Amino acid sequence: MVNTGPVKSYLETEKGGRIDCLFNPADLQITKTNTWTSPEVAGTNAPNRIFKLGQSGTLGMTLWFDTTDTGTAVTTYTTELLDLMKVDTSLGDTTDPQVKSGRPPWVRFNWGQLSSFKAVITKLDITFTYFASTGIPLRAKAVVSLEQFEDEGKWPLQNPTSGTPNPHAVHQVLAGETLDRIASRHYGDASRWRMIAEANGVLDPLDVEAGTLLVIPQVEAVARA
Repeated sequence: MVNTGPVKSYLETEKGGRIDCLFNPADLQITKTNTWTSPEVAGTNAPNRIFKLGQSGTLGMTLWFDTTDTGTAVTTYTTELLDLMKVDTSLGDTTDPQVKSGRPPWVRFNWGQLSSFKAVITKLDITFTYFASTGIPLRAKAVVSLEQFEDEGKWPLQNPTSGTPNPHAVHQVLAGETLDRIASRHYGDASRWRMIAEANGVLDPLDVEAGTLLVIPQVEAVARA
């Protein structure tokens, strides 16, 4: 039996743990910078650029967590993220001789066939946006900033297995388009709009602005039950 639900993204931790994303991120921001020097040469219009070194890549995303269906505290999930920024004394392989008490673990972002480089969380902003009448937080937004941990010859986001077919498609919403029309275009079935909504963390399917980039999950890429 084939599970037609969307492929869920998750954070793989250094010690083999896994933090599942309740909603897939709507977008991913990748940044890479290189350092170049410019020697001053008299009489020239512009100096020749000389490459010096590459800087660590960064990956940014916004994750949503919602437990309104169960009524349990959403902090169960946000605490797992916060724990990834704590020092783990069993991880002592640091290059800084002044740091001798361990370090936070690295993580890897995975989504279906896509996988990022090893990265450390450099910044985490968590905002609780909805509460039960008793004060229990039920919905949270987490803005996660990741920075490359080491040079492993890998750049996000890439397919970990070369030649794997059917990567996720990306669709840019046009003015007047709705999720059911987009689903009909990509799947030939308008009722699959929920797959697109869930894969992109769309909380209100009627409020998707024109220009938004949506990941269109491939049914063939969904794991078999």
